[in-house]
Amino acid sequence: MTTPTEPTLLRPREQDLMGLPIRRVLPQSAARHCGPFVFLDHMGPHTLPKGQGVDVPPHPHIGLATVTWLFAGKMVHKDSLGSDQVIAPGDLNWMTAGHGIAHSERSPESERQIDSPIEGLQFWVAQPEATETGTPRFEHVAGKDLPHWQEAGADWVLVAGEWQTRRAPAEVDSPLALLDSRCQQAGQITLQKPSETWQWGLYLLNGELSAQQQPIDKYQLLVTGESLTITWEAGAHFVVFGGEPLGPRRMDWNFVATNTALIDDARQRWQNHQFDPVPGDDGYVPYPSKQ
Repeated sequence: MTTPTEPTLLRPREQDLMGLPIRRVLPQSAARHCGPFVFLDHMGPHTLPKGQGVDVPPHPHIGLATVTWLFAGKMVHKDSLGSDQVIAPGDLNWMTAGHGIAHSERSPESERQIDSPIEGLQFWVAQPEATETGTPRFEHVAGKDLPHWQEAGADWVLVAGEWQTRRAPAEVDSPLALLDSRCQQAGQITLQKPSETWQWGLYLLNGELSAQQQPIDKYQLLVTGESLTITWEAGAHFVVFGGEPLGPRRMDWNFVATNTALIDDARQRWQNHQFDPVPGDDGYVPYPSKQ
């Protein structure tokens, strides 16, 4: 997988998912990953008209954790473990696929009764080889249970992983950190690398900032293998994420794995309807045609 050796600025590709605007931030040819983070979609900001909603039917994953972090709107997560969870802004959904899990993501009925704003991020975090065929699991962490603090004129949340003396509740499989920062005042901070091979990513959602002494535009991602120095103006909102790279991975549709055999097996199991079903949701996303 491509690993930038110098700070690399990336612009997302704009796409459409069932009427919802999506920015595909990772992967890109210039950076296939940032530490163990191999995928990032930014949905919205968008307003769904009354009577409409997000409807992503049951689909499968292996070898990764999906990380859902909302800024506006609500979603209902259901999965083949029997999880049935509403996620709201400030809460974390962390679903670890292991050898295989299916899940759906839909707007709750309450959101369909109004003009509903929606915005959020979804990351995929590759699992280490030691756990990629392990037991699936799901965790929901309420916003009040995440570490919050103020530093350098900004409000910080540790969404997942560890940073300095803080540890977020969700169980992770490799060293990583995911932080959200909303800046009340102009300020600056330097985030050191916890280890020699650590990579940082910075994604700007709103406002003005620079990193590594270069300005970052809204909706740009900076990936670097250096310690990260960020300077911002009041009103900036950004996320910082990073960790230890895990080595080469194959990505095919919703599957991430260290080898082709695991991908092929997952594809055949999904096409043969051998994944456990999602209770309460009988939808199905077919494996995409290669034609």
